[in-house]
Order: sequence, then C-alpha cells, then structure tokens
Amino acid sequence: MNFITLSDIDEIIKRSFYILFCIALLSTSSIMPVSADSAPNMKVNIIDYEPFPAQIGEYVDVRVKIENIGYGRADAVSIKMDPEYPFSLDSQDNAVEFIGILSPDDAAVHEYRLYVDESAKVGTGTVDVYYQVYEGGSWYKSSFDLNVGSSTFDSKGTIELTDISCDPVVFMPGDIGTVSFTLTNTATAGSVTIDGTDYDTNARVQSAVLQGDDGIDVTSDSYTGSGVIGSGNSITLSYNVEVADDVTDGTYYLDLSMVGNSHSYNNNWRIPVKVDSASVKVIPSKPMELTNGEGTLEFDVANMHPNSLSSVSVKLSADGVDFSPEEYFVGSMDSDELFTIEVDAKTDLKDEVIPVTITVEYRNGINEHNTEVAVREVKLNTEEEGSGASIAVGAIAVILMLGVPAVVFMKRRKQNDN
Repeated sequence: MNFITLSDIDEIIKRSFYILFCIALLSTSSIMPVSADSAPNMKVNIIDYEPFPAQIGEYVDVRVKIENIGYGRADAVSIKMDPEYPFSLDSQDNAVEFIGILSPDDAAVHEYRLYVDESAKVGTGTVDVYYQVYEGGSWYKSSFDLNVGSSTFDSKGTIELTDISCDPVVFMPGDIGTVSFTLTNTATAGSVTIDGTDYDTNARVQSAVLQGDDGIDVTSDSYTGSGVIGSGNSITLSYNVEVADDVTDGTYYLDLSMVGNSHSYNNNWRIPVKVDSASVKVIPSKPMELTNGEGTLEFDVANMHPNSLSSVSVKLSADGVDFSPEEYFVGSMDSDELFTIEVDAKTDLKDEVIPVTITVEYRNGINEHNTEVAVREVKLNTEEEGSGASIAVGAIAVILMLGVPAVVFMKRRKQNDN
C-alpha cells in the first residue's frame, strides 16, 4: 500500500497552481484587446462628388476615401455604401467594395454612382458609409450629407457669345497662350411678363466646357458657376491652350458647350483659333561684299507673321569674322512692317567667299522663338593700296589741264565783248 506523504501533497499543489496560472494567462491573453500602439485605425471621408450640387433626376458620382491612420496593418478592409432617400445606388451589387490590405498611412479611393430621385427637393441628403477591418468583423458607420440642387431656373435671361480673343492673336506651332470669350446677358430690362406671369431676366452660366481640337489642347479646368448675370451684364472666361509642335497652318475650331438657366438655354459654339508658322525674314538690301576685309552689310528685316511680334533681334555669325553690333535689336514689329539695319564686318580671311549664318530671335505673345532664317555668302574683294589715290591725282590733273584754257578763253571773250 502506497501512502501520500506531505511532500507529495505539496508537489501536487504546486503543479495544480501552475496549471491554473497558465490557463488564466491564456484566457486573459485571448480576451485582452490589441495594444493601440499596434492596431489599425480607419478614417473614412467623402472627397468630392460630381456634379456639385447633385442634380435632381440625374446620377452623381461620389468618391469615398478610406485611410489607415493607425500603427498596425489591416488585412481585409471593405467599405459599403448605404444611401438614404433621395439617393439610391445604381446597383445593389456595387454596395460592398473589398479593398484588401491597408498598411499604416496607406489609403484607397473608391467611386460610387448614385441616382437622385426625380421627386427630390432642393436641400441635402444623407449617405452612410460603413467599413470593416477584418473579414467577418464588425461594420463601423460614418454618415455624410450631400447637397441636392437643380439645374432648372425660372429666369428668362439669354446668354450670347459677344466677343472672342486669343493671346497671341495668331499662334505658331509649339506656342502656348489663352483663348478668351465674353458671354453677355442680352436682356434689356430687369423683368419680363409672359402669359400674365412675371419673370426676372437674370441669366446663369452653370458650366462652360471648352474642348480642344486635333493639335490644340485645352489645359485649363472647365468653368463652373453659381451666380447670376443681370440684364446687359457679361462675364469673360479664359482658357489656357497649347499648340502642338507639328501642327499645320490653318484655322482650328474649339467646341464651347455652355449650360445656362436650364436645358432649353444651353448653347454650343465653335471658337476659331488660327495657326501660322510665318515669322521674320532677313533679306540683303545691297550686295554682300567686303573690300580689303572691311565693309558694311545692309539688310531689310520684315515681319511676315499675321500679328505683331516683340523683342525682334538679328544676329550674324561666321568663323573668322567680327560683326558690330554683334546682335542688332529691332524691338516690336507690326505685321508686314519693314526695318532696315546695317552691320559692320571685319575679317583677316583671304577666302573669296565666306558663309554667314543669319539668326532671328523674337517673341509671339509669351513664346520665345529662335530661328535660323538663312545662310548667305559674303564676297571678299581686294584692291591694291594706293590705286585710289593715283586715280584721284590723275583726275585732278585732267581737270587742271582742261580748266586753264577754259579760263583763258573766258577772259579773252570778255575782253572782245568790251
């Protein structure tokens, strides 16, 4: 027969206490929340929606952003859109979007398409956005308000396109610039009565979209307005445009689409933009010759472009030849304007002909251009020194020889007359 001693009892108590301690520790760890220092933390926002405000009876695109602003990684993030009246999803199948892994400081953006009920009223509507951090986990809700408006107004003002301008007036290939146009409310009175009902004559430009053409890009954002234009008043809009380097000369038409008071007041216009590659010509106005390595070269500078150019300058260059001035600054030139310049040249070369490169710099609007317009040949003439003086002396001698008898003859004639 085996008897349990006191030491055995003590050992059993110790082991039992150890087992209970381990069980308690495991239980505690299983229910203890994850430390905030290592947990993911989601933030949900609606970045924007288009159109703004959401239009009654139309679709609105809503962009939702979810961002992990915590310190731990989220392994299975999902978002869900649950809109309230007057909004509804384009399809319930699109309600839930699985994002996946979002590490700390990572974000994802998803776009939902909602329909605004035709019976909606102008004001605000609410959409609820839910997010889930782990698959099968809890959903957390955030609510957002969207503005609901209307694209129809009872105003009777009419918008007309009254002025178009470009800067520069005529573009060159590779240029950038602006296209501006003025939209005017043509109403002449502050109100009008139609079928016994009074209406104001304010006009609205809710949006104005300018579309580019082949070779011309519009780089500005489209205009979106919310104010009114009173009778006789106007608004001027400007758009930045960029012309391709390889565009051919001609007139291009940009499409301008405007939304007015309502769909019945919408307008579409074609905005002309001209492109012409003609620039500056430099033409010798007398023979290009140097005598004994020196001389003056004369040129006609002509602006062949359809509009004025600024900061026009002409520069000649040739190996072994010094020109003065090195660069001739002409300044502004109107279209078809002609300017004559003179440039002194000096060289020690003995070649019979020297090629001279003519370069022109100018500005078309804000665009700087540098063009090699021509390569001309300068002829070098040589005269023997002293030959000019000998000819002069000989000429004087002839005059003296002919002049003395003439004087004597005149004196004699005078005496005979007496």
